[in-house]
Amino acid sequence: MQQPIAVLGSGSWGTALALYLSRLGQEVRLWTFEADHVQEMLKDGVNNRYMPGFAFPKTLRPTASLSDAIADVSDILVAVPSVGYRNTMTLLKPLLKNSASIISATKGLDLETGELLHTLAKSILEKDFDYAVLSGPSFAREVAAGLPTAVVIAGKNQQFTQKLLKRFNSPIFRVYLSTDIPGVEIGGVVKNVLAIACGISDGMGLGTNARSALITRGLDEMIRLGLAVGGEYETFTGLAGVGDLVLTCTDDQSRNRRFGLALGKGKVAHDAEREIGQIVEGKRNTELVVQLAQKHKIEMPIAEMVWEVLQEKTTSEAGMKQLLAREPNGETD
Repeated sequence: MQQPIAVLGSGSWGTALALYLSRLGQEVRLWTFEADHVQEMLKDGVNNRYMPGFAFPKTLRPTASLSDAIADVSDILVAVPSVGYRNTMTLLKPLLKNSASIISATKGLDLETGELLHTLAKSILEKDFDYAVLSGPSFAREVAAGLPTAVVIAGKNQQFTQKLLKRFNSPIFRVYLSTDIPGVEIGGVVKNVLAIACGISDGMGLGTNARSALITRGLDEMIRLGLAVGGEYETFTGLAGVGDLVLTCTDDQSRNRRFGLALGKGKVAHDAEREIGQIVEGKRNTELVVQLAQKHKIEMPIAEMVWEVLQEKTTSEAGMKQLLAREPNGETD
């Protein structure tokens, strides 16, 4: 029998993964620092805040104690929003055992430094531990509902990723392995920014041709930035790249896309996010993506347009016009 697994973060994504793993018969400890939320989940047997309608199996136990969550656990699955990743690593540091390993299901960059999350984790924890990233086209509610999903798990230690394959893979949750941690992380960050751009376009009623162009040219921006930080080209043509990009840009289950739709209809960023009622990762990471691109001297005009709109330096209409007015050149330039 496998050891228990700790899932840190009781939002929709963390809860969906906890539900999936517990249905496989694994003992899952679902952690959040919000004690009142834990009491609600224990009382109701469901996460009514973020994943209503899916009852917890007996093997899923919510807790507000981080030390309790990771006690006698070797695998720690981190699914907190990127804004809370640094604090979560800081809380983990004094509690983490040498035998522990981390699987990150968080998509974003560090809000303080703009660095990739695997770099941040290693700099804070200051330990030699196994680290992997789980990403790909995977809406939380569909995972919770048991609908077919395919993801990528990237890690440098093959023995570790093979162990994770056995833990996570099933006929309804197909796992593909990779060694490209930075590439998989960049894919998960940039696709949210591009989903906002597609939402803006669709909110303005610019049509499916425009959306397709944004996805395709956006993929090119993702690849350029990904290669610059050490990612591998094949990653961006796979699930963690184009797969996640298409999903997030085309379906209204995506909070980033819905956020962009609201911007395209004339709402300001604050009001658009408030209506959604949950964290919109792309809103917080757009500036960091643009800064990372500038650091590596990479042109990302779509991401730059989104950042201009978020700062209210331009309107959605003016931003899209500016994109369309760019000097044409070769497709691969």
